Amino acid sequence: EPIAIISSNSEMNADGSYSFDFESADGTRVQESGNQKKVGPKPEDIGTVSRGSYSYTSPDGVVLSINWTADENGFQAAGDHLPTPPPMPEHVVKMLADLRARGLL
Repeated sequence: EPIAIISSNSEMNADGSYSFDFESADGTRVQESGNQKKVGPKPEDIGTVSRGSYSYTSPDGVVLSINWTADENGFQAAGDHLPTPPPMPEHVVKMLADLRARGLL
């Protein structure tokens, strides 16, 4: 069965910036905004940098939220429920610090 959209806004600007958001009757919410950014050395090296968030209710009733950024460093998402890598072993942290100190990294 279709789910109603209870609010929706969007904006597109002449400079390439934009924003939109919507909320549906089931509690799903989405927000996004972005703008143009120089991402390289040439004048034509222009890209869009975006950021946003979304949230929804899982089948077990928990509201899950994601905040994200998409830029020259790729797509990066964050949320309390997302898996994270284990911490780096202490010997690797020390080795990287030593390499940085020697100017090798």
